[in-house]
Amino acid sequence: MVGPAQLLIEAFEARYKSTPDIARAPGRVNLIGEHTDYNLGYVLPIAIDLACHVGCAPNRDGLLRVYSENLQQGREWPVEQIAALKPAADWTDYVIGVARQLTLGRGRDLLIHSTLPLGSGLSSSASLEVAVALGLGWSGELPSLELAQLARRAENEFIGLPSGIMDQYAAVFGRRDAALKIDCRSLECEFVELPARAAIVAVNSMVKHELAQSAYRQRVAECAQAAREIQVESLRDATLEELPLIQDPTALRRARHIITENQRVIDFVAASRRQDLAAMGRLLLASHRSLQTDYEVSCEELDFLVDTAISVPGVFGGRMTGGGFGGCTVNFVEPAAVDRFQETIQKAYRDRFAIDPVFYRVNPSEGASRIS
Repeated sequence: MVGPAQLLIEAFEARYKSTPDIARAPGRVNLIGEHTDYNLGYVLPIAIDLACHVGCAPNRDGLLRVYSENLQQGREWPVEQIAALKPAADWTDYVIGVARQLTLGRGRDLLIHSTLPLGSGLSSSASLEVAVALGLGWSGELPSLELAQLARRAENEFIGLPSGIMDQYAAVFGRRDAALKIDCRSLECEFVELPARAAIVAVNSMVKHELAQSAYRQRVAECAQAAREIQVESLRDATLEELPLIQDPTALRRARHIITENQRVIDFVAASRRQDLAAMGRLLLASHRSLQTDYEVSCEELDFLVDTAISVPGVFGGRMTGGGFGGCTVNFVEPAAVDRFQETIQKAYRDRFAIDPVFYRVNPSEGASRIS
């Protein structure tokens, strides 16, 4: 069976008439710890076995040329103009954001193919950023915190999205068979082995509501307001006892989610080490309810997927994962119950919304790599 790297090499040679180097970066599923990263808290993602591959080779034309196999779209820019470019509000912004961080000195050809669904909450953007950085010549050793930080800066500074570092960190530091407990303040990481008695199934709602990016920025601002009222650097340092100091009721709810979600990450890790899948499932559901009511980033489709999932025998728990307003849920399911779980969700979701959800049985996987 021909792998994605070989297929990309063949497509690259056909398009650009040269042979590329290949870089790969995985997507991620965040098991628990949502919207805590930009509050300097704890998160628990896994890198997954869906990934972005980028083929790259130099050219003599002084151009940065990029083509997406998935979208069948391409663009090109003179290298000397990259520093002056403005965001185009499309997928090429991730490429340009990374190119600006690297300060290209010569032309490059890029060909991109990803097995990650766009807009699903599985971090297709961060995997693209990391793979493009490797393709465009970032030359450090792997894994590297510097690489994750470069990719995050591309998103923060060029695209203007005030995201935390979780997605890029998971793409770089992912490990087979383990989750990453990341301290988003110290940027230290602890590998957490997960119970073998549960399959991890992501369910793509196939919807993405338009207010996702504006609401994300609004949540960042609301958390900053709550931290100011409590007089702490970030909500990472806040406690439930300090919530009455927050005058604005919306900011108070946002802070309550962050404080309780950080504790849920700690409790989830402890439950995983005890192999206590029932407790892990309860924490997943509690996380979803908090995101639904206190943080208000869920939506009708995600709530329906979670409510239906927890009614299926053999499901330990589930919740929305990612920024919200669509995208995926993540579910812990007994391996023998996966088929029944998928059949039940498929029928119920189609009956309710006339949409077929897409299922991904994901496995914790290795982080970014270069492929000769």
